[in-house]
Amino acid sequence: MNLDQATIVKLAQRLEACELEATDTTKITDDYPDMDWDDAYAIQDEIRRMKIARGSRIVGLKAGLTSHAKMKQMGVETPCFGFLADYFAVPEGGECKVSQLIHPKVEPEIAFVTKHALRGPGCHIGAVLAATDFVMPGIEVIDSRYRDFKFDLKSVIADNTSAVRFVVGGMPVAPLQMDLRTVGIVLEKNGEPVAFGAGAAVLGHPAAAIAMLANHLAARGEEIPAGSLILSGGITEAIAVQAGDSVCLRVQGMGSVGMRFI
Repeated sequence: MNLDQATIVKLAQRLEACELEATDTTKITDDYPDMDWDDAYAIQDEIRRMKIARGSRIVGLKAGLTSHAKMKQMGVETPCFGFLADYFAVPEGGECKVSQLIHPKVEPEIAFVTKHALRGPGCHIGAVLAATDFVMPGIEVIDSRYRDFKFDLKSVIADNTSAVRFVVGGMPVAPLQMDLRTVGIVLEKNGEPVAFGAGAAVLGHPAAAIAMLANHLAARGEEIPAGSLILSGGITEAIAVQAGDSVCLRVQGMGSVGMRFI
């Protein structure tokens, strides 16, 4: 690590204030170009600690930048990981207030819920499928705190991978009942299809993102607990939304889930 604890806390406070106050900032590597990957995750960890200290619960985990479309869109080459706080959750069919966000976009995802803990190193797709209770459709709302959605990978990791809201629903399905590589999805905005894809867009198989997360956590002495909700990453490019928009994700064999922006 190249940053001291005081700087890590200062940067965490800066980024979380941007989230809570819906204000943007320049990417933090502009000010600290020598920060490393451990620094980035340390800042994210401090944000999580601050939320827990204020009474928030951590209700899930997420993988980000896991599709080639997203990597190309954001100019990065490696996935990253973050957490989901309780107040991020939107009820199925519920409302998301744009006034609380900066420049929201939505991503179609397949969500995993585990029945057994997953621990690396060496976690693989087979282990993930064996440990998964069910999968279901999910829409993640991402909202980078960085001005004009411009960031590098270290900055976005520190910013909890742009996490801000999510909704899951539809029909839970056991993961071995279908081939998650070939499962098709359609994302609709205001009743019109705006993005199409299949599960294989996420690292060849959505479960691969979960395995990578388990191996990432293992290097930090952590695991994915049983009962975890995990968003496996955007299947398509992110779609911008604004007040008045409604979005719906339809996943083959899993039904649909949606939300409205007000």
